[in-house]
Amino acid sequence: MSGFFSIKETTSIHNPRNSCVSCGLYKNATNPKLVPSGNFKKGIMNIIGVPSKLDDQKGTSFNGRVGSVLKTAYKELGIDLFEDCLNVNAIRCYTDKEINNNYLDCCKSSLIKLIKEKQPKVIILLGDQALYNIIGYRWKGNLGGINKWRGFTIPDQFYKSWVCPVFDVDYVDHSEKEVTTIWKQDLANALSKVNEILPKYIEPKITFLKDLSLLSELKTDLIAFDYETTGLKPHKEEQKIICCSIATSENQVFVFMMPENNIENLPFRKLLKNSEIGKMAHNIKFEDTWTKVKLKTTISNWNWDSMLAAHIFDNRTEITGLKFQSYVNFGIDDYSSEITPYLKSTDGTSNGMNKVLELIKTKEGKNKLLTYCAMDSILEYRLAIKQMKIMKYDFLPF
Repeated sequence: MSGFFSIKETTSIHNPRNSCVSCGLYKNATNPKLVPSGNFKKGIMNIIGVPSKLDDQKGTSFNGRVGSVLKTAYKELGIDLFEDCLNVNAIRCYTDKEINNNYLDCCKSSLIKLIKEKQPKVIILLGDQALYNIIGYRWKGNLGGINKWRGFTIPDQFYKSWVCPVFDVDYVDHSEKEVTTIWKQDLANALSKVNEILPKYIEPKITFLKDLSLLSELKTDLIAFDYETTGLKPHKEEQKIICCSIATSENQVFVFMMPENNIENLPFRKLLKNSEIGKMAHNIKFEDTWTKVKLKTTISNWNWDSMLAAHIFDNRTEITGLKFQSYVNFGIDDYSSEITPYLKSTDGTSNGMNKVLELIKTKEGKNKLLTYCAMDSILEYRLAIKQMKIMKYDFLPF
């Protein structure tokens, strides 16, 4: 093992945390820091948890039963596990110890570096440990487990790859036939992305409005709009709509502070009452209720609820929120973490006030809130259009 690790890896003064030294698993491994295996001809990277004892003895990944099961499944889909793929472990040293996140964190940087170097077309995450190392450190909400994420083909904008979580091979091998069927379907969906160009994120054009009269000049058949408010429910007098954004296309959004004066906000209320313009939101109950209570206006021609549609597509828990849907559909993993703490109720109830008023005391805070609000609307619009196309809905603005 002499010379296997660099000085920085073996000297604690250089890297005392999240290093091979702090992990220590290499001490009892026959082949520590197991190297990736496979010729990678089709640009597919498979990431699985811990090497098996057989992997450690042979010095390569995906031996034994795990390799056999995956190799057979891939062969049915026209993929050779070792010719077409690069196979790597989320933890690169064998151990029979119980795995915790500390071990995973120590291998994470080398795994991310490998992805950046190899630039895979598709990354298959086989189980919870692979999920944690590739998505977990970037995901600001509750990560959950593989049951929450499996089946999605994510156009990840950070890795510039399709990221596809699926069940772990060992779990599939010891489960009922139904699990195997789901797993094979997920693998087929993931591998279908090998020759599909990753969609690029387009920065939307955000227009900050001060004069709402410009809203009367909008030429569109469909809008998505979003409010940022002082709380979840509008019924207390002190609750307010702070700002609003209106997306008029997949790349154009207008955002403004909500005037409390009825004359100043009249153009917006007229827009909402215009029956010739379809309205969309992510959970329309929220915008509809706030509009009725605070603006004394009934919205005409509600056309699409992207949260409801997300429930129809897949009714698993914790996946229908806009932030999750934005990541799995568009690969945008975080645009909200700076703002989210200010949106939480200070007393922990649904009737309580949040801290948005504190945020907008500064110009910088106000701009951050407006930009966040604008992103909500543009992503609602993009999500709704994608859902409409999948469901072949007959109201499309083109």
